[in-house]
Amino acid sequence: MSAGWHWFVVLGTLLSLAFMAWLLFANRHKDNKGTTGHSWDGIEELDNPLPMWWVGMFVASIIFMLLYVAYYGGLGNWDGGGNWSSTAQHDAEVAQHEARFAPLYAELGSISEGDLQSDRRAMQVGRRLYLNNCSTCHGVNANGAFGFPNLTDEEWQWGGDYQAIRTTLIDGRVAAMPPWGPALGEDGVVNMTHYVLKLSGQDHDADKAAAAKPQYDMLCVACHGAEGKGNKVFGSPDLTNDIWLYGGSEEQINFTLTHGRNGNMPAQSDILSEDKIHVLAAYIRSLSQ
Repeated sequence: MSAGWHWFVVLGTLLSLAFMAWLLFANRHKDNKGTTGHSWDGIEELDNPLPMWWVGMFVASIIFMLLYVAYYGGLGNWDGGGNWSSTAQHDAEVAQHEARFAPLYAELGSISEGDLQSDRRAMQVGRRLYLNNCSTCHGVNANGAFGFPNLTDEEWQWGGDYQAIRTTLIDGRVAAMPPWGPALGEDGVVNMTHYVLKLSGQDHDADKAAAAKPQYDMLCVACHGAEGKGNKVFGSPDLTNDIWLYGGSEEQINFTLTHGRNGNMPAQSDILSEDKIHVLAAYIRSLSQ
């Protein structure tokens, strides 16, 4: 925070407290008439000050506020006498939590993948790890969503064995489907869309699909293969089934070809320990078995 904003916060806070204190005591007096002069339907409004117990509560609140900002900070850049911060408290609680459960994860980390899947406790821990770290994208039931793969079937873009899943969790994955609109042109994209529809066994225009075959062999074979079966080394999806990460309709395929797709699975190694990744990978593998 800049020096200007620092002093703005400091003065704004202290002057506000001072104004509230002045307002509180400035209204303690009353005139000799005993009323405010207001009257409704013969009922007069008395000019009585606040009861002392009520005033005392306001005074106590102001004193508490001063003590609070003095200890915890709240006056601009000043940290306060307690040097407290939400970040430091969070880090301390996380460290305490990690120390508490470290023996459990060390024990589970020494168990083989196959034994983990048959261990009810390990799968419970794996599910909690999944819910805390993966469910936002892949869903609570791991069924995926548009742009996020389903983890409960046997369709794996980068491979679905334990080691491949573990590598995905540790290093992340970056998929890049380049936009072919500029290279193919509008008519070329339409033709290629029908060729992809043909590969997946959907209704298509045979003439347009045939016209796109040479361009497919030149531009797409390297990643998706001659038969469209995909390549797990490159993370290229299989185009011959009915599983589509970004939709398999004519309009959605056309959009993918025109604009490309850029999926990103972030690395988890900076968030999860090796033992946690071991348990989580075994749990995710069990979802499709």
